[in-house]
Amino acid sequence: SAVTAAFAGLPERMRRSLTWDRGNEMTRHEDFTTATGVPVFFCDAYSPWQRGSNENTNGLLRQYFPKKTDLSLTSPERLSAIVEELNHRPRQALGWQTPHEVFTAASVALIA
Repeated sequence: SAVTAAFAGLPERMRRSLTWDRGNEMTRHEDFTTATGVPVFFCDAYSPWQRGSNENTNGLLRQYFPKKTDLSLTSPERLSAIVEELNHRPRQALGWQTPHEVFTAASVALIA
C-alpha cells in the first residue's frame, strides 16, 4: 500500500512501469499492479548491473540504517527527512545534480 500511495503522487507519464530488486518486499506485486495498472518487472538474481543506481542508493541508506533494520520502528517523519536529505544530495552519476533536480527537470519536460 505504501508503494501504491507513493506512485499515486507521480505524474502519470512517469508511472509506466516499476523495476524492482528480487527482495521479499514486493511479494504482493500483483496487488500493486491491480491497484495501479503499472506492471512490475524484476531484475535477474545476482545481476546488480540491472539495478542502475540501486546499489549506490543502498550504500547511502546504510549510513542511516544498518542491514536488517526494522523500518517499522522508525517514524514516518524521520523516514521523510532521510528521503529529503538523499534526494537533495548531489550524485556523481547525475553529473553532480541532485535526484530532486533531475526528477523535477524530467517532470517539467514531460508536461511541456
